[in-house]
Amino acid sequence: MMATVSRTIDIKAKISNVFTYFARPEHISDQFEERVGMTVVPMDVKAGMGVGTTFRVIGDFDGKRLEWDCETTEFIPEQRIAAKMIKGPFKKWNIAVEFKALEEKLTKLTMTVNYEMPLGPLGGIFNKIKFAKIAEKGMETALYKVRGLLEGNGSIPVYITLDAYRKLLEEKEKMNNAPVSTVLTRILEKYSQIETIKN
Repeated sequence: MMATVSRTIDIKAKISNVFTYFARPEHISDQFEERVGMTVVPMDVKAGMGVGTTFRVIGDFDGKRLEWDCETTEFIPEQRIAAKMIKGPFKKWNIAVEFKALEEKLTKLTMTVNYEMPLGPLGGIFNKIKFAKIAEKGMETALYKVRGLLEGNGSIPVYITLDAYRKLLEEKEKMNNAPVSTVLTRILEKYSQIETIKN
């Protein structure tokens, strides 16, 4: 029997910014709580993370590790992104994220996951009601974190090379271990001064 977990949230941000964030599946995993331990690894990326892109979801649900591979099935800019499980432990699993601009800087976002637990050993391990509660709580927390991040009062995950990160840590040390955000701001200020002098 299919189960559905769905949450809707309004985010005070342009629809283009909200969509761009969700277009990268690995961004979503940053927002899940530690105890859910969700990781998303892109495997085969198609143009602009569009239809046909495959990615692996690795989740630790209440101490039980699950992995499944997904494929993006719909990618309609600023409207909808959907993916389904192509290999993994569920009988069925799919996710859809829908976007609707309410105002210029207000976006309604709805995330829906449909899944069917397997029969047999795995289905027996999980208490289906408990699993649904963990999934709901995880989704809700993730959406609140995304909202905080896109509205500018959360912490943004920064993807940089190891070399750049080492340089950032060196600067951090020079600045008496100031927070990374302060160090980045200072670097960007210096860069903009250099650019102004050039021009």
